[in-house]
Amino acid sequence: MNARSLLRTEFEGNSLLVWLIAAGVFVLVLGALLLLRLVLVKRATKVAARTSTGLDDLILNVISRTHTLFLIVLALSAGSLALTLASDVRDYIAMVLGAAFIIQVIVWGNEGIGFWTERQARLNKGSLGTLTAVAFMARLVLWALMVLLLLDNFGIHVTTLLGALGVAGIAGALAAQTVLGDLFAAISIYLDKPFEVGDFIIFDEFLGTVSSVGLRSTRIASLWGEELIVSNSDLIKSRIRNYKRMRQRRIAFNLGAAYGTPREKVELVPQIIRAAVEAQNPVRFDRSHLKGYGDSSIDFETVYYVLSPDYNVYMDIQQAINFLIMRRFEEEGIRFAHPVRVMRVADAATGRVSEELADAPRAAEDGAESETEGEE
Repeated sequence: MNARSLLRTEFEGNSLLVWLIAAGVFVLVLGALLLLRLVLVKRATKVAARTSTGLDDLILNVISRTHTLFLIVLALSAGSLALTLASDVRDYIAMVLGAAFIIQVIVWGNEGIGFWTERQARLNKGSLGTLTAVAFMARLVLWALMVLLLLDNFGIHVTTLLGALGVAGIAGALAAQTVLGDLFAAISIYLDKPFEVGDFIIFDEFLGTVSSVGLRSTRIASLWGEELIVSNSDLIKSRIRNYKRMRQRRIAFNLGAAYGTPREKVELVPQIIRAAVEAQNPVRFDRSHLKGYGDSSIDFETVYYVLSPDYNVYMDIQQAINFLIMRRFEEEGIRFAHPVRVMRVADAATGRVSEELADAPRAAEDGAESETEGEE
């Protein structure tokens, strides 16, 4: 038997020559795919080394996670095109190719989710629990979709399975609605970012610094030393004030001059207050006015802005303002107002009634009050 006759020998409906051509196509396609993966990995590595963005690193990881077995299946499918095969054999080849592609998508998806989780964990320290939950749910959705596609690829009808899964999902959600509510609240906090770890917040009557955000609860270090543990679902329902994002602080404070102060001295009070405020830094003066006539004082209201969110800076500035105002009032002979009460004293022997003035005790009302309540 010569070589030509040998090449014409048929196996499974194809000559030996056709089988050799199919094998050659397989080798060429596989070699090209392996070479392409190698070139893309090297190029992506160089690009990733020059940039600080995460997209090129993600592309590099995805390319490097392209499995050789998947490339072999692709090459075998390409080589089979040169063969004359029965329709059922073609169907099996298409089924294997589809299954290989679905499995490779799972590998790519897992790699992408893991890369995103690690990157976000570095950027958002203290949110590892929430990130783990997000990654778990993303993987769960990915695997569920891919398994359904895999079953459909093998010719299994998934309609009934989807119905059963839907009923089971509803039952599970009803049984664990509180836990799921906190979990979705944690995801909402992470995605919407009303606050982050390290932010000083006030909600309801509580205030403190966020120390961590977990799957079920958020931990807050209170100003008084204790740790507050708040359910995530309760927290996102509250009105939250985030002081970390405050750029300036509006301050409004009142003080009163005593009745009997000469008019020209009263007119000096807004100027004295303005000079005391403008002497501070960083501060922007807004206004100072005679607001009205109180029961025992001539009332002045002053508004200014501290161009820093730091609470200690605000308190240092307000203290300096108070000292300057006190000094100028002493120099000008202006008295601070205080409540006065009249005491009527009856003499039992004569029946005469006399009146005496006495200082009425009261809580100090002349201190500054920040309109952004709470201490940071």
